[in-house]
Amino acid sequence: MSNEPFVVWSREPEDREGTPLVVLLHGYGSNEQDLMGLVPGLPEEFTYASVRAPQALEGFGGGAHTWFELDVERLAYSSAAAKEAVEDLWSWLETVKGSHSSVTLLGFSMGMAMATSLLRTRPEEFVAVVGLSGFAVDPARGEALEGYFDDDALAAQKVPFFWGRDQEDPIIPGANIDYTHQWANRTVKLTKVLYAGAGHGVVPQEIGHINEFLTHVVLKGRG
Repeated sequence: MSNEPFVVWSREPEDREGTPLVVLLHGYGSNEQDLMGLVPGLPEEFTYASVRAPQALEGFGGGAHTWFELDVERLAYSSAAAKEAVEDLWSWLETVKGSHSSVTLLGFSMGMAMATSLLRTRPEEFVAVVGLSGFAVDPARGEALEGYFDDDALAAQKVPFFWGRDQEDPIIPGANIDYTHQWANRTVKLTKVLYAGAGHGVVPQEIGHINEFLTHVVLKGRG
């Protein structure tokens, strides 16, 4: 993502100034249009910006992208590539965040890994984070991430974090879930909800809960 990323916005430029921003980060093999489908069920006071991941995937049909190369079977990846993707997202965020009253992140699956990684590098920049059917990156899995995250600063700030998933999610390995549990319990103000039958997806009840979370934590400032 060395160039400006492709972003779909819920508002025209002249209508964004001073609004709270929610950055939407899609999952592996998807694109920026995917999470825009959630927006009609979320609070209308926000501006929503859905970012396309930088790498196109071959063999998935048109419109499939990933934030960095991933071994889907084992969720194995290059820590250097993950770090580069986070840094590139920061380059874009720096250009837009000043126009908004606050910034919230919402990531699905691999997008949750991106959202939590952004949070862990500069926790003071975000008022809340939503993670759906995903995981947090374990910095011990690669040299490039050693010392990159500031979890001590995050733990001191206790940013409100909504984590929704299905206990029987067929995609995210148990080891990733275990690490994410340990990390979240140690560092964020966690709201965790399980959705039976959701699989690796988002169900209507979950969208309602995200709406309540964003309203309560961001709009009413009761984080």
